[in-house]
Amino acid sequence: MAAAPQVLEDSFNTQFGNRMWRLSNLYWITDEAGDEVLFKPNEEQTDFLDHRWDFNCILKARRLGFSTVIQLDGLDDCLFNSNIEFGIIAQSLDDAKAIFRNKIKFAYDRLPEEIKAVITATTDSANEIRFSNGSGIRVGTSLRGGTLQRLHISEYGKISAKFPEKAKEIKTGAFNTVHAGQLIDVESTAEGQGGEFHELCQRAERLKEAGEPLTSLDPRFHFYPWWMKTTHRLPKCGVYINQQLKTYFQTLEEDHGIVLDAEQRAWYAKKSEQMGDSMKQEFPSTAKEPFEVAVEGAYYGREMTRMRHDGRICRLPVETGVPIDSYWDLGRNDLNSIWLKQSIAKEERWVGYYQNSGESLAHYVAWMQEWLPNGCQWGAHYLPHDASVTDLSRVDNKTREQVIQDLGLKRTVIVPRVDDIRTGIELTRTALASCWIDAESCAEGIACLDNYRKEWNEKLATWRDYPRHDKYSNGADAFRQWAQSRERYSRKDWSDAPPLETPWVL
Repeated sequence: MAAAPQVLEDSFNTQFGNRMWRLSNLYWITDEAGDEVLFKPNEEQTDFLDHRWDFNCILKARRLGFSTVIQLDGLDDCLFNSNIEFGIIAQSLDDAKAIFRNKIKFAYDRLPEEIKAVITATTDSANEIRFSNGSGIRVGTSLRGGTLQRLHISEYGKISAKFPEKAKEIKTGAFNTVHAGQLIDVESTAEGQGGEFHELCQRAERLKEAGEPLTSLDPRFHFYPWWMKTTHRLPKCGVYINQQLKTYFQTLEEDHGIVLDAEQRAWYAKKSEQMGDSMKQEFPSTAKEPFEVAVEGAYYGREMTRMRHDGRICRLPVETGVPIDSYWDLGRNDLNSIWLKQSIAKEERWVGYYQNSGESLAHYVAWMQEWLPNGCQWGAHYLPHDASVTDLSRVDNKTREQVIQDLGLKRTVIVPRVDDIRTGIELTRTALASCWIDAESCAEGIACLDNYRKEWNEKLATWRDYPRHDKYSNGADAFRQWAQSRERYSRKDWSDAPPLETPWVL
């Protein structure tokens, strides 16, 4: 390691009292090549520090160094200010300890001796360091207790995807350890729609678009795409840009004003060959892109990505004269979900979606009747297998199917239960190839399909072979009723079906 900059014996001079000077002259890191180098904030890191707010939400491309600059800045804050408590949260205890060992401890151990002689480490363990000025840094996966002046949450998107309960605990627990006016930095690459990080980004982006002054409890949105990094370039000679990428670059320019030069396009083309389907998640060009990419463990990830690529998630008109079918998932203590679909030629067009909880069946039927456009009529209403079971909570012992019929939806279909839910999931994967979905009226349902995923086994660090039950699973289950029913019923059979006022089953 090269010699560290000499700190004057009277160390608290004008130059040394400048935070940006300290960040550029005091702290050592290990770079991408594995070499020990003096840290110098890059353009993206400097931009963030210049525009930082009390509460920061950072959506980023891969390898821009935001976790590094936040952690070094936090270390600097603790060293040169008394009684600062800095907490760092990572997705696993091993990750937390690695951050502490490779960033915090590494940088402190290589500080000039003049500093360490004045600000000594009084506690030094695998996940905490405390200093003689009363400040301290600790890392973990929750950090609910105590009071912090600074909080850094690293890769909140991944935490939200794999550990939704932990992500909620961070929101309700760790966020509340930092009082208004102190500093919270949340940074991550995207990990699909839905989850705490996605919701935080949406909230922060809406505030940014509104242009209203932020309070100390409002998050400021920071987005750092791949093209901001000046080193993301390659010589254009010999790099082939296919038509799909040409169209993509043209769309970026026309719709978003993002003009890429030939060397940037060459870099993106070669990098996308390497990254494949993960390119827009790891190296997004716009803030919307990374949330539309198939995420790890998602059952319908590839199919939803293909639909977006084909332009089949768009605005769809409701066609008069074409019956509208409904597909239900009936929860008792959680969400009820309803999808609405028209079949036109070989296209399955999903034109409406609704979900709610804690409401009676009358509420859902009333919503459907209010939604129905003039000139349209209902087709069949597909209900899950348990809708035919007597509802013991009712004094008349009617089934939920009978209740729905009494409310006016006469043509009901009980969809048989599959012995193995994986069979129904595979049927849905295949059937999605014929689907078009209205992006606006089905937005909540699209989120369910995007985020319907396997359960994560934290102990074994692998995906379980069954779905996670969360706020997205009911909408996905309702959609699956269609895939399972189409194996037994098709539009060509309508000529033999009983009249509309007569209920019937498969």
